[in-house]
Amino acid sequence: MELDKQLAIIKRGAIDLISEEELSKKLQMSIKSGRPLKIKAGFDPTAPDLHLGHTVLLRKLRQFQDLGHEVYFLIGDFTGQIGDPSGRSEIRKQLTKQEVVKNAQTYKSQVAKILDMRKLKIVFNSKWFEKMSGVQILELTTHASVSQMLTRDDFKKRYTSGANISILEFVYPLMQGYDSVMLEADLEIGGTDQIFNLLVGRQFQKDFGQPQQVVLTMPLLEGTDGVLKMSKSYGNYIGINEPAKDMFGKIMSISDELMLKYYEYLTDECPGQVKSMHPKDAKVNLAKIVIAQYHSKQAAEYEAKEFNRVFSQKEIPSGLPVVQTNGTLTIKTILIENKLVSSGNEVRRLIREGAVSFDNKKIENETFMPKSEGILKVGSRRFLRIKFKQ
Repeated sequence: MELDKQLAIIKRGAIDLISEEELSKKLQMSIKSGRPLKIKAGFDPTAPDLHLGHTVLLRKLRQFQDLGHEVYFLIGDFTGQIGDPSGRSEIRKQLTKQEVVKNAQTYKSQVAKILDMRKLKIVFNSKWFEKMSGVQILELTTHASVSQMLTRDDFKKRYTSGANISILEFVYPLMQGYDSVMLEADLEIGGTDQIFNLLVGRQFQKDFGQPQQVVLTMPLLEGTDGVLKMSKSYGNYIGINEPAKDMFGKIMSISDELMLKYYEYLTDECPGQVKSMHPKDAKVNLAKIVIAQYHSKQAAEYEAKEFNRVFSQKEIPSGLPVVQTNGTLTIKTILIENKLVSSGNEVRRLIREGAVSFDNKKIENETFMPKSEGILKVGSRRFLRIKFKQ
């Protein structure tokens, strides 16, 4: 494809491009030589599920595949045990090797919903880091200084506020930079919170005598709360492996303003057409597009009809799952054990927002224990029928 057309596709939706001049030269060389560019994207398997926030990046990777370039999906099974400090206000909990490997195993089937697996190159950074001695890994620290690290926004905030920063966290971006050296990446892509790490990769390649990679960042997608970036730890995520029913309900719960961002980042729809639609119809359409991609068109149509039946006609969904209690189970326990929520934090947030009710009465405390039969409702789309053991 011609240079100008490739550049237009690559820049679409991106935030940072460092630099367009360098990318143009790399693309010109690629067109002339027939050698595709090496596109690197790193994912630390710190959780087993990918969510819609991750797909912003994955959709851009698919564009690179369609342009004929080589996409390297780097799984940080070694660095994942450290934990990326990007955007964190406190030291991240470290994972064991077993936890990281278990999480990584789920990634392949999930990214296959977006990427062309026949063209995807999956690599693990344990391949080189586990072969390095402690001295060799420590030598990576000679490529950066403490003062450089403290220019990083999240580190600077933590340092000035007196919050702890571990030395191990300083090592993380250096390891990510070394990954670029090992892959000889032409371009690395990440979220806007990754800009520091991506630039470290450029510096490492320069230090190791390689051409510097171009840096491309994509926007972070806010979660269903419309405030924080989408994350499982914040309880505001929409997982791409979630049941179609749950995905539909979560999308219908977002604000109209956030809906427009979701259209922009998650679909190929024309913004003008979306703005001309009624907000409710636009939201239903968005939910159908997303569910069709990660489930099927049939599932999308079914959930749209079910939503209309339940909410427009004020009916209770058919075939509700039944939970039996003897009066000693708290709402928190019931919701978590039946997977209506992912964590205690999410339970507390939903209760604060008035989104949890039992027989149409809002629940105000996570320790509430149902003592009779009734319908437990969470948000606008999640229901359980509570039965009481005599």
